[in-house]
Amino acid sequence: MRFMMLMIPLGYESAPADVPLDPERIAAMMRYNEALKDAGVLITLDGLHPPSTGARVSFATGVPVVTDGPFTEAKEVLGGYWMIEVASREEAIAWARKCPASPNEVIEIRQVQEIADFPPDVQEVVAGFDDLKK
Repeated sequence: MRFMMLMIPLGYESAPADVPLDPERIAAMMRYNEALKDAGVLITLDGLHPPSTGARVSFATGVPVVTDGPFTEAKEVLGGYWMIEVASREEAIAWARKCPASPNEVIEIRQVQEIADFPPDVQEVVAGFDDLKK
């Protein structure tokens, strides 16, 4: 089963584009990333720049509207993610618990949808699109 672990650093929604990084915290996180890799469960991972450098495209009116960051209505934003492959939700939670996160960080764990999770009619519609993942 594939799971995405989403890092939600509280306060990151208002972080400046040049947010300072703590080398000790980065080193601890790199050790955690290495443990995921060494265990053979890590598929990919990335950190994300603050929302102040991003944009959102909304479709509420049927016409795409672009809003540049930061986003005043944001309460929680993503700071990064890990994609892991493990045997169960419980194993994904166990890995998240090992993360050297700070008190202002939350990790949300979400299982990735697989084609087999859908009814046959939906599987038929998406058949042949596996190559889009690469």
